[in-house]
Amino acid sequence: MTAPLPLGIVACSSEGAALCYRTICAEAAALLGPHAHPQIALHGHSLADYVACLERGDLDGVGELMLSSARKLERAGAKLLICPDNTIHQAMDYVRPRSTLPWLHIAEVVAREAQARGFRRIGLTGTQWLVESEVYPRQLAALGLEYVRPGAEQRARIGRLIMDELVYGVFKPETVAYFQGVIEDLKAQGCDAVVLGCTEIPLIIDDGNSALPTLDSTRLLARAALRAAVAGVD
Repeated sequence: MTAPLPLGIVACSSEGAALCYRTICAEAAALLGPHAHPQIALHGHSLADYVACLERGDLDGVGELMLSSARKLERAGAKLLICPDNTIHQAMDYVRPRSTLPWLHIAEVVAREAQARGFRRIGLTGTQWLVESEVYPRQLAALGLEYVRPGAEQRARIGRLIMDELVYGVFKPETVAYFQGVIEDLKAQGCDAVVLGCTEIPLIIDDGNSALPTLDSTRLLARAALRAAVAGVD
């Protein structure tokens, strides 16, 4: 078997990057054999650097941080890049044309999965920056899929819970309950699935405790990267 392509993970938050890394390593054995997985390099700038750019609306600055990581990963041997952070995909239009390596786009991966599973109206969850952006609407609409954003108050509270708790690995029962309530509201608005559009949300929400089928962006991206690496897509 040809060796899989080496992967590069452009990290942002630690919890999301760790889940993505673990998913690739854990699921690779089914394709490559016992204990096997592609070579993986990971680089992450301080999350504070990304937050500073996001708070001042500097998406070019976000993109430069991502490209800085990309250059380091390329020197480490990576041939395909992924970023397990939905929010900073707002900068992907800046990043892709300036990158010498190909990237998978997390919202493209999730939108294709939603279409393949026959979903038609998708609820969005994630940071306030992400949910109010066009990262998911653009990709879902391109496939003829509808989307629903939570209300403004819900978006703000979800954003605070993510940035004040989940990125620190703090998982409270009342936070789980709040997310469940938001998903129930999305179901009441006709959604037939929900995007877990922050890489930490799958740490507290899954199909077992959600009122809607979940589209786990972190694991879907990891699996897409694994398939691409094994297929040798360069």
